Order: sequence, then C-alpha cells, then structure tokens
Amino acid sequence: MTNVFVFNEIKKELASVEKFLEQYTDFSHSELKKSAHHTLKAGGKRIRPAFVLLAGKIYNQDKTYDLIPLAAAMELIHMSSLVHDDVIDQADIRRGKSTVRVLWGNKFSLHCGDYLLAQATKLIRPEENKEIANVLANMSVEMCQGEIRQLLSLFDTTQTIRNYFYRIKRKTALLIAASCKIGALATNAPKEAVNALYKYGYYIGMAFQIKDDCLDMQGSSSVIGKPAGSDLAQGIITLPTIFALRGKGEESRKLNSLIKSKFANGKEDLDRALDIVRNSGGIEKALSISNKYINKAKKQLQILPSGSIKNSLEQIADYITERDY
Repeated sequence: MTNVFVFNEIKKELASVEKFLEQYTDFSHSELKKSAHHTLKAGGKRIRPAFVLLAGKIYNQDKTYDLIPLAAAMELIHMSSLVHDDVIDQADIRRGKSTVRVLWGNKFSLHCGDYLLAQATKLIRPEENKEIANVLANMSVEMCQGEIRQLLSLFDTTQTIRNYFYRIKRKTALLIAASCKIGALATNAPKEAVNALYKYGYYIGMAFQIKDDCLDMQGSSSVIGKPAGSDLAQGIITLPTIFALRGKGEESRKLNSLIKSKFANGKEDLDRALDIVRNSGGIEKALSISNKYINKAKKQLQILPSGSIKNSLEQIADYITERDY
C-alpha cells in the first residue's frame, strides 16, 4: 500500500481496511483464497478506499458510521476489474508480479473476478443502503460499457479525444467518483457536499488515468510495474498517442502505419512507435489536460468545511500531478 503522506489523516483506518480485506478474502475455496490474496498482496495505492474514508470522515467525525466495509468493497470492485482487465489484455505482469491469469489461467481468472465483485456486493448490504447500491449498480453498468468500447477500438487510429474520454471516464473516473459519493452518502452529508465530492472524484479520476497513460509511455518496468508501452502494445490508443497521430508529418504517418500493422515486427516496431509518441509533444499536451482536471477537482472542494480532511483532498490532487508510478 502506498505510504503517501496525504493519507496520514486516515492511516489507522486504511490499516483497518487492509486487515479487513485479508480476513474477508479468507475464502473457503482454497484457490479463490490464494488468487484473491495474490492480487491483494501485489500492492496498489488503495486510492478508492481512501476516498471513501476521507469523504465520509468530513461529516462523520464521531465515527457513528463504520466506513471500513464500504471502503473494502470499493477495493474489491477495483481488484475484480484488474483481474478481468488482465484477461482481456492478455497481461502477464501487474505491479511487478505475475497476473492471476498467468498463474491460474484465463477461465479461472474470469470466475475469480466475478467472485470478487459478488463478494463486494455483499459488503455493501443493498437492503440497508439502497441509494449506495444504486450508485454502484449504475457505475458497474457504465464500467462494462467502457470496457466493451475499449475492446472494439483496439488498434483504431481514427478514434478521437472524445472517444478516449468516454473510455477513461468509465474505466477509472466513475469508480473514484463513486468512492467519494458513497462515503458522503453513508454519513448523511449535505446534498451539495455529496455532489461536490462526486465531481471532485470524477475530475481526480480523469486526471489520474491520463497521468497513468503518460507514465505508461515514459516509465520503466521497474518503476511502473509493467513493461513500458504495454497499453499501446495491446492496441489501446491513449491520449499521448492520439495527439501524436494528429501530426501532419512523416513521423505521424509512420506511427499510424505501425499501429495498423499491430507492430508486425514485434518489439522493434513498438519501440519505434514509442519513440515517435515521446518526441511528438503528445505526452506534454496530455499532462496539460490532466492538470486542468486537477484544478477543476480542487474547485469542487471550496464548499467543504475547512480542516485537515479538506487539506488532504487538496494534497491528493497535487500528488496525482507529481507522482511517477
């Protein structure tokens, strides 16, 4: 789990979420237990549980509502999506470790992801938290639509920035937005605060994914936990690549050709494509848009009461801009 200082405000609560997850995933089926613990112990920033806790703590100072199960549920939903994503992307490495699909196979992985999602649903207790359950149901539908859109757009060099935003909204932003919203809903926050926190989470999620996509182009496998350019290798066209493809010169045409050929010469073609994107200015343009989303996120915090929680939410926004993994 990340030790980013901005999570110090909820350090104890995050430790409780971690312990809860370890115990909750102690499933009776041995292989489901092993695969769940493998995914859990692979690490991760625990950003989604952190947002549940922070959003809930603003109006839950006396801890009249136990947010730990809800926070754990959001991490289980995220884990489920990662297991499914690795099957779709045929990924071998996640966070520097072998993926569930490599160790247990694709068919098992699909059922494992489904099982984690079902277990998350149980934690939410839909019969007691109808509004929260509705938020997560709608989010799940949108996430599936985003995954399908991504699958159908692989190696498509004609897709637009709007197409890209459609995908990352559903891939990342809605889950972070929902994490903020359910924390606020669970603690009966004022309606305007619920709406502001949802928008904050949405803008943070958009910025986070854009930054992630830039790091995929820039980083080394030892830092980002997977091979550089792994998205592009799978045919996933992200914002830096879209900007690079928009150029009028020979390099842009070459990039278009390499992608359409699905990198026929393997790593040599992929490395050439990455060089073109890195030298095109596309990464810098994408990061500029990410920063604009960060500024929008911070503006949403203006209506919240001043204090350490609000400060932490602002610092998280800054961390997303500055992070290198």
